[in-house]
Amino acid sequence: MSRRTSRDGFAARPLAPETWIKAGDTAAGGKAAATIFTARLTIDITPGLRGRIKIAAFARGLTVAEMLRELLAREFPPGSGEAP
Repeated sequence: MSRRTSRDGFAARPLAPETWIKAGDTAAGGKAAATIFTARLTIDITPGLRGRIKIAAFARGLTVAEMLRELLAREFPPGSGEAP
């Protein structure tokens, strides 16, 4: 029978929320994470709203992801969520 290895800290939350949010901002090599991967955000919406979003994106010649990224970037510009 094999021994289980300790996984202390594997899924532990960081002490400060800023540390947790910014943890994925840089990769091991120090490059900005945005150039390496994107983060997935999942939200629950009604089927009706989903349909309206898809129609609006199609009418604008965008994908839903592109349209929502632009909307979120406008609504939450860099620095808007940082503590004063």
